Formats: sequence, structure tokens, C-alpha cells
Amino acid sequence: MTSLKKRAIRGAIWTIIGFGGIQILRFGNNLILTRLLKPEYFGIMALVVTLRVGLELFSDIGVGQNIVNNKRGDDPNFLNTIWTMQVIRGLVIWLVCLIISFPMSKFYNEPRFIWLIPITVFFSVLDGFSSTSVHTLHRRMELRKLAMYELILQACFLSTLCFLVWLYPNIWTLAIASAIGGLFKLVSSYWLIPKYSNHFAWDSSAAKEILSFGKWIFVASALMFAAEQADRLVLGKILSFEMLGIYTVAYTLASIPKEVIRQLSQKVIFPAVSEQAHLPRHSLRAKIIHQRRLILIGCAIALAALVTVGDMIVGTLYDQRYAAACWMMPILCCGIWFSLLFYTISPALLGIGKPLYSAQSNFARFGVITFGVPLAHASFGTLGAILVIALSDLPLYIVNLYGLWQEKLTCFIQDIQTTVLFIGILVLFLFIRINLGYGLPIQQLL
Repeated sequence: MTSLKKRAIRGAIWTIIGFGGIQILRFGNNLILTRLLKPEYFGIMALVVTLRVGLELFSDIGVGQNIVNNKRGDDPNFLNTIWTMQVIRGLVIWLVCLIISFPMSKFYNEPRFIWLIPITVFFSVLDGFSSTSVHTLHRRMELRKLAMYELILQACFLSTLCFLVWLYPNIWTLAIASAIGGLFKLVSSYWLIPKYSNHFAWDSSAAKEILSFGKWIFVASALMFAAEQADRLVLGKILSFEMLGIYTVAYTLASIPKEVIRQLSQKVIFPAVSEQAHLPRHSLRAKIIHQRRLILIGCAIALAALVTVGDMIVGTLYDQRYAAACWMMPILCCGIWFSLLFYTISPALLGIGKPLYSAQSNFARFGVITFGVPLAHASFGTLGAILVIALSDLPLYIVNLYGLWQEKLTCFIQDIQTTVLFIGILVLFLFIRINLGYGLPIQQLL
């Protein structure tokens, strides 16, 4: 077994362990918070966090991708230049939030946004001063250390959040806790690698390389935000904040398999492909296809199980205020399959230096969300909006297929095979469920 393959396998295992642990912590945290706070608070904070993430992605210069992919990724001048750019970006994001908080409060008719947005988004300022050591570990594929760091960081933050909300159960606590999370990350990032530090510096040649690669990362990230966060912005306008909070709970649970694969995509598949980008396309494709098949088989089983019992999980763990999430979750889960197909292969295009295709894919999803959700809601209500969101990953996947075909990395036959497998497993699980007397997961709608 090659050294790269060993590192990739170890990295995948530690990524799953680390991210799985984080998801368990977040799930427990979510259960606690839903009992202490009103559903409305989750809807309001979903919009605020969406704004913060949006500004971060719309100003993304590809800090992590540059460090992983660039030959100078271990050069102190390169690292300090990109850290300086990161600090400036964090400050700009916060200043922009100060400007747009008032218009946001008017648009959504929510006066609290005037203060909630600046307090919450102060996270970006603190995050900008965080060390680049996290990305250096990613570059070296030291994913065991990275996974443990992220797990401990999340445990400290979420326990602090729960304690503060228990003391002061209001929406302002959620906003302040977000800034505290940024402080935790800032301080802890400088403990990761001994004698590793960052300081203000500027290397013109490094800056040129960063911006040259980062311009397409910027486009891809901006459109990724548009594709993945537009649902909350649109639903925040056409639904009540309470219903938006319920949707957020359902979507968060439904997208767990997607987030696991996204982590593997970013931390394992992307750096592994980057190291082998010099290979002929047919050789690179063969390596990717072989490993991807095993991942998709596991995903098919896990996602089919989640579709089958997701409503029971929500009904058991959440109180009656979140009843609508029971029928939302299985519908959203089904659409996640197209995301899994996308994220298990799209890093190949980024690894060979072609981020434009990801930008085009995300633009397709953004168009479906922006125009499809309001139209579906006007005709079929909340159910119509949820159905469109569930299907919105399909155009994302289809456009990505074109890029793979252009770059001679197509995997369409494998996708058909694994999709048939997913459908077969799902039908089997649903048949067992019905015969046990539990009906369909969307029985509430019927």
C-alpha cells in the first residue's frame, strides 16, 4: 500500500471519528437548546448566521485551499502574507455587517437584527486573527491531530453555550456565544503546532499567487453560499421565524451524511487528488472511482436508514412544537443523495486546479432555490417549498457531470449503479417499516 493511500485511509478514519463526535455533541446541544429556547430564536439566528457565512464566502480567497494546494504552502513568507490577508478580510466582513444590519432589520421586519448581527458576526474578526496552523495540518494530512483539536474545541464551545443559555435563556446569549466561539478558536489555534506563529507581513509574489488561485475560489465560494444558504434567506421572508426554526432543525438532521462526506471531501479527497494531479487523467480517474464506490455504498445504506426512521427520531427527541420537522426530514434526506454524488467527486476538479466547475454547479442550485421555492410555496404551500429544496441538489450534480466529462473524469455509470442500489435499499427498508405497522415516514402528510 502506498504512503499516500495509507495517509488517506488514516485521514478518512480520523475525519469520520472527529466529525462524527462533533455531530453527536451538536445533536445533544441542539436537544438541550430546543428545550430552553423558543423555535423562533432558531429561525432568527439561522438568518443571522447565514448572513455571516455569506459574507465570509463572498470574500473567500481560498486560505485553506491555497495552503494545501500551493507549492509554497510551507513557506513562512507565504503563510504570513495569507494570514495578513485573512485578518483584513475579517475586519472588512464585520464593517460590512455594521452597514447592512439596519437594512436587514427593515427587510425582515425584525428590529433585533440591528444589534444581533454585529455581535454575532464579531466571530469573523476573531477568526481572522486565528493561526494558519489548522490549514498546515490539513496540508500535511495530519488529520488525527486536526480531528482531536476540532472535537475538543467544539466540546468546550458547546458546553459553554449550554451553560450560558441555561443561565440566560434568550436570543442575546446565542449571539454573544458566537463571539465567544471565535475567541476559543483564536486562542487554541496557536497551541496546535509548537513554535508555529503568524505575524503581519507582505510578499508581493505570494499575494499574486494567492489571488490568482483565489479568484476562482471566491467565485465558487460565493455561489456555494448562494446555493446552500439561499433556502434560509428565501424561507425567512415567506415563512414565520418559528417555521424557519423548525425547518432548520429538520435540515440540520437530514444533512448529517452530506456534512460527513463534505468533510472527507475537503480534508482527504482534495489533498490526495492534489498530490496526484500530475497523473494522466485515465489513471487519476481509475484511482478515484475505485475508492469512491466503497464510500457511496456506505452512504446509500446510511441515507436509506435515515430516510426510513428520521421522522421517528424527530418525534421521539423533540417536543410537539417541532412536529412539522417529522415530515420534512425524510423528504430532505432523499434529496441529499445528489449532494453525496457531487461531494465524492467534485474535489477531483478542484485538485486539478479547475474550481470554475464547482462555481457553475452552485449557480445552478442557487437558481432553482431563488426562483423555484417562492413559486412552489405560492402554489403548494410549505410542502411545495420543501420539495423544491430537496430536489435542488439535482441541478448541482448535473452541471458537475459536464465538468467531469470535459476533464475526462466522468463517473456517470458508477452514479447510475449506486443510485439504483440506494433506491433498492430504501424500498427494502420502507417495506420492512410498513410491515412492522409504522406506515410511511410522511404518514403525517397523508
